[in-house]
Amino acid sequence: MTRPPETPYAEVIGDPIAQSKSPKIHGFWLEKLGIEAAYRACHVTPDALTDYLAERREDPLWRGCNVTMPHKQAVMPLLDRIDSPADAIGAVNTVLPSGKGVLAGTNTDAAGFLEPLAKDLAEAHYFRMARIIGTGGAARAIISALAGHGFTLVVAGRDPAKACALLDELAPGGEHYAIDLAHFSDPTDFAFDDREGCLDLIVNASSLGMAGQPPLPLDWSHAPPRAIAYDIVTAPLVTPLLETARAGGHRTIDGLSMLIGQAATAFERFFGEAPPREHDAELRALLTQ
Repeated sequence: MTRPPETPYAEVIGDPIAQSKSPKIHGFWLEKLGIEAAYRACHVTPDALTDYLAERREDPLWRGCNVTMPHKQAVMPLLDRIDSPADAIGAVNTVLPSGKGVLAGTNTDAAGFLEPLAKDLAEAHYFRMARIIGTGGAARAIISALAGHGFTLVVAGRDPAKACALLDELAPGGEHYAIDLAHFSDPTDFAFDDREGCLDLIVNASSLGMAGQPPLPLDWSHAPPRAIAYDIVTAPLVTPLLETARAGGHRTIDGLSMLIGQAATAFERFFGEAPPREHDAELRALLTQ
């Protein structure tokens, strides 16, 4: 998309970037609110990241950018300031101009992830547990967010040492566990106790189940009957994990929930107005065409 002259704009950067749904989300909200601005996708390779930021520092029309793979951590030393909660998470997904030539990094992934769980988190539970699959940038935000809401965490990855290091960094002092991803693939005969009054999550924070990737190897005998399946993958929207969860009677949350939630926080920072969330159903229909 070509930016009209003298039009404020924001963008999303990554490598690759063609698959990003962010331009549709922000473009939808801009149109609904009648804001004269643009939002586009910009392909930025790792080698070009420094030059990209240097150019944007000098552009008075640039309102900031969302940051996706593989830049969420690589961008941090290139910024002038890291704001909360990105400093605690150790990953940036939003860069904003802050004064003349100053770039600040923040993170809206954690807030976006928690948004569809707001009603659950407002309730009292005598135990909360989350089994999180993945150790990348998105997992960092999710681990940090759930640790702050009293969850016992089980983080699974292909490299359990990396999962352990993430827990030591992001959720120190808690009773948490790091395991090999393969642990969840085989059936278990573990007898879950009565889970009334508990909040259990199964979270796929990896690319497993994404189009072109193998499905997440998880046997549902590892989850109690009332566990919620939450998959951050957006293509396909109904992943194999969510399909098997629904077949087993579990409540599910798809990747658009987090994507729209984190975009809403960023949109307000970019354009100075809250997005019109009353149109979420229409937006979801647009994104799944």
